[in-house]
Amino acid sequence: MTVVEAGSGRLKGEADEPGWEVDPDDEWGVALIATVGRQLKLRREAVGMRAAEFGTAVGYGEDMVYKIEGGKRIPRQDYLSRADEVLGAGGLVAATWEDVKRVRYPKKVRELAKLEGQAVEIGVYECNSINGLLQTPDHARALFESWQPAYSPEEVERLVGARMARQSVFERSPAPSLSFVQEEATLRRPVGGTMVWRQQLERLLEVGRLRNVRLQVMPTSSEAHPGLNGRIEVLKFGDGTAVGRSDGAFAGRPTTDPKHIRILELRYGTIRAQALPPRESLAFIEQLLGET
Repeated sequence: MTVVEAGSGRLKGEADEPGWEVDPDDEWGVALIATVGRQLKLRREAVGMRAAEFGTAVGYGEDMVYKIEGGKRIPRQDYLSRADEVLGAGGLVAATWEDVKRVRYPKKVRELAKLEGQAVEIGVYECNSINGLLQTPDHARALFESWQPAYSPEEVERLVGARMARQSVFERSPAPSLSFVQEEATLRRPVGGTMVWRQQLERLLEVGRLRNVRLQVMPTSSEAHPGLNGRIEVLKFGDGTAVGRSDGAFAGRPTTDPKHIRILELRYGTIRAQALPPRESLAFIEQLLGET
């Protein structure tokens, strides 16, 4: 397949762009990408450009142009930005990225990211793995690559991208109040190998020092606590409502019932009280780093 990366003389094709397929089960995503593709095709034809000529101008192969215009592939931001310039769209094509970028991520992840993006308080207890909001890309990739049945390389990259996109919660202003309790075992497991593991611990220290974040470690030596049944998460919103979920309660499904939320808050509060305080938790992570 012909494929011109800016300044390199090489056009990019499908092999260069893994993980940008449209999920056929995502009705909103399918409709959006089809609409964007149709508009790109109409604009290209309106200026009298063939697909191959247009592809060369934006740095992509002819086949990729047809797939994007046909709603089969999600266009990257650089594709839309270059297309905007080539077509003289005055920013209208480039602006579609704000919607297009959300299509790349699975529907369930988008819904979770939306809730996290609206919450004024987030509290999470994790017992099996590092929470997704705290993971480095390499740590997340190693986790996804370990799952069975195995994901395709393209799907792994799509899932990693989705997980990293959720971390925009740290960039919000005003900043939400974030609280994490991690079981000690999740910090000791060298996911991805020693180097990836060390980078993950360093990331925990970086996030744990943010003013709006409280990161705590639950020592393995701790007595029994309400989180032994699994993960607990509580999100609170500015209007006073909340949503929570626990692996060990309410069939593991999200709940907005005030009575259920109070139970989850009680359990999470007890867990926080039994965990190491934030300062001691950071010192504990620093000690782990020193042991490697």
